[in-house]
Amino acid sequence: MPAMTRFTLSPDGTILSLTALGQTARFHAVWLRDNAWDETTRAPGNGQRLIALRDIPADTTIRAATLEETKLRLTFSPEDKNIAYDIGWLMDHSYDRSTPKETGWTAPHIRTWGSELMATLPVAEYSDVKNNSAALHTWLTQITRYGFGKLNAGPVEDRALMNVVDLFGFVRETNYGRHFEVRTEVNPTNLAYTGLGLQAHTDNPYRDPVPTIQVLYCLENSAAGGENMVVDGFASAQRLRDENPEWFDVLSRHCARFEYAGEAGVALRSRRPMIELAPDGGLSGVLFNNRSTAAITDVPFDRMETYYAAYRRLGEIIDDPAMEVTFRLNPGESFVVDNTRVLHARNGYSGAGTRWLQGCYADKDGLLSTLAASGSTQTPAAQ
Repeated sequence: MPAMTRFTLSPDGTILSLTALGQTARFHAVWLRDNAWDETTRAPGNGQRLIALRDIPADTTIRAATLEETKLRLTFSPEDKNIAYDIGWLMDHSYDRSTPKETGWTAPHIRTWGSELMATLPVAEYSDVKNNSAALHTWLTQITRYGFGKLNAGPVEDRALMNVVDLFGFVRETNYGRHFEVRTEVNPTNLAYTGLGLQAHTDNPYRDPVPTIQVLYCLENSAAGGENMVVDGFASAQRLRDENPEWFDVLSRHCARFEYAGEAGVALRSRRPMIELAPDGGLSGVLFNNRSTAAITDVPFDRMETYYAAYRRLGEIIDDPAMEVTFRLNPGESFVVDNTRVLHARNGYSGAGTRWLQGCYADKDGLLSTLAASGSTQTPAAQ
């Protein structure tokens, strides 16, 4: 059994305290019974529960417990059911931990950043991630850690971005199609092909749900300027919180409205905060897009001035060069961005030339699923 593994039971058998692998955690009897992995509780093939909570007695207690190498065997009453638990699994799934005291916290695997990240961009080679599962795992880990990842040396061909999505998930089709063109000419004959810069923003905040992944892929870039830029929305929100908690609070408590009706037959609208929090105060999303913000009507009259002061300051933080990571995309290069966290932009153009990118959307659940599945086959060094 693991070194220094021990346990105690509360007198009434409702709580088990387990010390193992350098930590101590308490577990409730009903939680342990609900998370049993025996063949009558979970389907062997897919791991789905075969019983509902109503099938577990409300007065469930632990009658006995014994250690067996890396297992902890428990006997439950009143069912008289005997179940073995992997000790490592229990400690990995411990819920006996302190609750963060301030709102706007992030999970341990997330790293917020500013312009200093330019020195160590999360980047990989297309052929490596395509042909090597360990390289793919490492690159996807970087995307979940930093909210974006760059990919170099891909094929320079129409719709090559679909190959990028195929690495981890599925394209999410929208009214723009399976993909969209970002084709810009300097000194254009049509202002639709403008070279003006764009403020950092998240895409499609008017959708419900918002696309959680965006891919941008470069096929041509002979224009001067037009560098891509990304900003960590979580870092921006935390900076606003640290400067003025009231401003952070007003942007997270009250909904903005977003809308798009730029083509016939399309009227997209959503209502959600610019800073989204989970019920426990963790940061779950940032939505910021000045071009798609509709009239804000869900803020009380006596809070509207404060709201606009906070909205303005968040924009100033996002525009601060200290928050920006800038890079140029060359043909065959692309980047993947978490559209619920990282804002993206481009600088303006000057001179002559053309710039052609293609973009598409995907969903983060596919990326996280691929990462988790690949992680089960990786060594700690590869992770």
